[in-house]
Amino acid sequence: MTQHWRIHPDNPQPRLLKQAADRLMAGDLIVMATDASYVLACRIGDKSAMERLRRLRELDESHHLTLMCRDLSEIGTYAKVDNSVFRLLKAHTPGPYTFILPGTREVPKRLLHPKKQSIGIRVPAHPVPLGLLALLDEPLLTATLLMPGDSLPMTDPDEIVERLARRVEAILDSGHGGVSSTSVIDFTTDTPEVMREGLGDVSAFRD
Repeated sequence: MTQHWRIHPDNPQPRLLKQAADRLMAGDLIVMATDASYVLACRIGDKSAMERLRRLRELDESHHLTLMCRDLSEIGTYAKVDNSVFRLLKAHTPGPYTFILPGTREVPKRLLHPKKQSIGIRVPAHPVPLGLLALLDEPLLTATLLMPGDSLPMTDPDEIVERLARRVEAILDSGHGGVSSTSVIDFTTDTPEVMREGLGDVSAFRD
């Protein structure tokens, strides 16, 4: 049975965050709001939950899933970041950006892009995921709640409950979500490349 929890977007109830964190630790798949759109989320080390997430979204292994981190220091554990890239990341986090970066050995191989050996990384500016990340003390593996056949991410919590009942274990309802995705910047080559222009201003990456 899917749990539907109404959680405050600005001051999330600690009790609900703890229950959601317990679900994630148990290997469950959850839905939560971010500073961009709603996302699907599971633990970074849970292979079964990751496979469920990919099946639900109908994603192949070449699609970058995103590691949602709580701060820049955590990014350094999972991605290779030189000084020039670090300065750009520092100026744009937290915020609605996803950065494609070379992965480190700390990233399970199944999460890396099969050819580039890269991973998507982001630091959200939203109290709900940040509260969960603090409790878990590790990144979350996430994907935008854009279901197969849809042109935009799902935004209405009631529709999310209706369509995903029994397909995820918990839905953290923070009210209507956004329809825009993060801006995606690829740092796997010498020059940053804007892969997708979303909510985040990309002018700094187009020198």
